[in-house]
Amino acid sequence: MQVILKKDVQNLGETGDVINVKDGYARNFLIPQNMAETATEGALKNREKNLARIQAKQEKLHKEALEKAALIEKIGTLELSAKAGESGKLFGTFTTKKLCEEIKDKHNIDIDRKMVSLSHPINRVGDYTMLIKLTSKVKTELKVSITASEIVKESIEEVEEAPATEE
Repeated sequence: MQVILKKDVQNLGETGDVINVKDGYARNFLIPQNMAETATEGALKNREKNLARIQAKQEKLHKEALEKAALIEKIGTLELSAKAGESGKLFGTFTTKKLCEEIKDKHNIDIDRKMVSLSHPINRVGDYTMLIKLTSKVKTELKVSITASEIVKESIEEVEEAPATEE
């Protein structure tokens, strides 16, 4: 089935592209999610009329993404601290949502958590790299350094069970 993309779809195409996809994928996902429309004769004519507007909008988004990428690269390393055990394991995990909130709080750069990907979870003290995919063409990396704000002594406490009393 031939469809016209209304939004950028990862691994598929950009806004305004006419692509061929399986019927079920178009009917069950792309069209209901308002990511695409069926490529009818009228829709194709309308696309041709709006192509210049679509391209101008994409260029504007690309320019904004490049500016945001430059701001992110200026950060260098995002330094965070959290409570950790003696072995370096954190009490909790730094999720993509939490990382985006920290960037917003410390550097006033708004990033959607869906744009961030981590190669593995941030649950230990150390250095990590997170990939930020601003658009399909603009990607940047940000180093994250996690330090222990407080080291909590880890101990294994054996709890002795009280003998059951019979009545």
